[in-house]
Formats: sequence, C-alpha cells, structure tokens
Amino acid sequence: MKTVFDFLTQTRGKHQLSRSDLLTYLYLSFGTVIMFGPVVWLGLSSFKPQAQLVRFPPSLLPTRQETVIIPGYENPLELYNVAFEDGTSRRLAQVSRVGIEARMVDPIAPDEIITVNIRQRTPIESLYFGLDNYTRGVTTFDFWTYFRNSLVVTVVATIITLLVNSMAAFGLSKYQFQGRNAILVIIISTLMVPLSVILIPIFLVISQIGWTNNLLGVIVPAAATPTGVFLLRQYMLTIPDELLDSARIDGASEWRIYWQIVLPLAGPALAVLAIFSVMWRWNDFLWPLIVLNRKELFTLQIGLNSFQGEFNTQWDLILAMTVLTLLPVTIVFAFLQRYITTGIATTGMK
Repeated sequence: MKTVFDFLTQTRGKHQLSRSDLLTYLYLSFGTVIMFGPVVWLGLSSFKPQAQLVRFPPSLLPTRQETVIIPGYENPLELYNVAFEDGTSRRLAQVSRVGIEARMVDPIAPDEIITVNIRQRTPIESLYFGLDNYTRGVTTFDFWTYFRNSLVVTVVATIITLLVNSMAAFGLSKYQFQGRNAILVIIISTLMVPLSVILIPIFLVISQIGWTNNLLGVIVPAAATPTGVFLLRQYMLTIPDELLDSARIDGASEWRIYWQIVLPLAGPALAVLAIFSVMWRWNDFLWPLIVLNRKELFTLQIGLNSFQGEFNTQWDLILAMTVLTLLPVTIVFAFLQRYITTGIATTGMK
C-alpha cells in the first residue's frame, strides 16, 4: 500500500521528478497557502487576547504570559527575562510599572525590589489555547437567538429556492413554447445587474407589503436565483423526454411528473444548489442589515457587527464568534462537497 509521500512523488514512468513536476508542486503549495492561510490565521487568532492581537510584531500562535504567585502579593505577577548590563539575565516577576521603569522581584527571594528599564525585560510566554474569547462572546451577545434566526432564514430560503428554481427549470427544459430561449437569456442576463441597482426598488416593495422587520423580508426576495435556474435547467435537459411521455401516457399529471420523476432524477443538481444556497443565505449581510433593525430578529452576521463600536472594536470577540459562525456552513460543505463535483460535472451532458 503506497504511502502519501509515494503518491505525491510518483511520476509518469520516470525515475525522478521533472522540472514541470517541481513547478506544479510549487504552484499548488503556494495556492494552498494563499487559500488556507487566512483561515488558519483566523482560527489561531480567535484564541488570542485583545492585547496580543494588536501587538507588533504579530505572532501566529496564541500565547499567554506566564505568571507566578508570590506570598505577600494579592494577584499573580507576570514573569520576565531581564537582561542586565553585565551580560547576565534573571527571571523576575513584575510588581508594578511607572513610565519606563519597572519594579521587579525575584520569585525565590521576593524581599528585594529591583528597578529596571522596561526595554531590558522580555516577557516569558507559553502556548495557550484558552476558550475565554468564546465564553465571553457567547455570553456578551445573544448568540443563540441570532443562530436560530440564521438557521430559520437559511433552511426556509433554501427550500423555497429549490422549489421555485426547479419549477422554472422544469418549464424551460421540458416544454416547447415560443420565446423559451429568450426567457432563459433574460434570466441569465440578470446576473450582470449589480445588487446596488435593485436594492432600493426591492426595499420599497418589501416596505409596501409590510415585511420590514420580518424574516420573510429576508427570505423571499432572494428565493429565485438565475444561477439556480440555469444549473437545474441544464441538468434536466439530460433527462430523456421519452420517460416523461410514457408517464403522460400512463395518466400521470404534470405535477406528478415534476414531483415524482424529474425531481428525484435531478437530485445531484439539487444537492449542488442546496449547498450554494446554504452558503449564500448563511453569509448574507447587506440585505438583512437593511430589512431588519430589531435586535431580536438579527442574524449572526448582523450580530457580529454589534462588537464594533464607535471608538473601540472588540477584535478578540469578533474573531471567536466568526469561527463559531463559520462552523455550521463549513460542516455542511465538508459533508456535501462531493455532490458539487458530480453535480456540476454531469450538468449539460447528453
């Protein structure tokens, strides 16, 4: 059984890696770092305290300064390595700091106070993965309310998206009528219309029907997507028309043909669209921010904005809550990503 290293270094009938193989691995490695580097930084930084996030030079791994408990002092004291002018260094604990001077004590002999310049000391740190940011973030803002709202919006919007888009795709792929291709072109051309152009008209419509400060105002407007219609339509073209004709001969209604024949056969494409819809709805920020202004209706993406104040931004809590926000969609994508390959690869095949 080959090892991972043997698999990565295998060549096409050659005894050693060629220059093109080396360039390919270099390119793929560089792409991996570019793609997953920010994600790794986000995950590691979510464990860092606020002071460590703004420290320069920055560090990749989360660390915590070591402390020591000394009799006579109420709180644990921070430990430093202090370099003296004679070239020696000592491990001292800081009692207090005034300006550029720090009052230090030796943990072994704490009776003597040693005054040093702050530039002489180097903090003693150790790797630390604490959950302080996560616990404070969950308790600071109503995480579970926002999570429930995001879950409702994502699930309901995905179901409506699959239903509406599959109906449109069924009509555009299995019915012959004048102007069918023109309608498809018009639907696809809406991809070129930026959201900022239609934002105000959509909001006016939502306001007129009373869906502001209502989750329906977030769910319904984005239910029909041109990407979903095109994807499902191209896949449904691969379903033989003879299968539908035989069902009509047997007396099946059009609704039954759509529900019991077309939808099951279009399962891979529906799974792909479901994954895309979950990612779109879960990560949506702009439209919910415009429609919702009541705190109890906020989704997770809007709730994260509450950590950003006018004069202070709680980056430690933002990073921790961002990781929790990304976990559900990451899990869904990890388990269903194989359908993306199979669904897209078979779309449009005859």
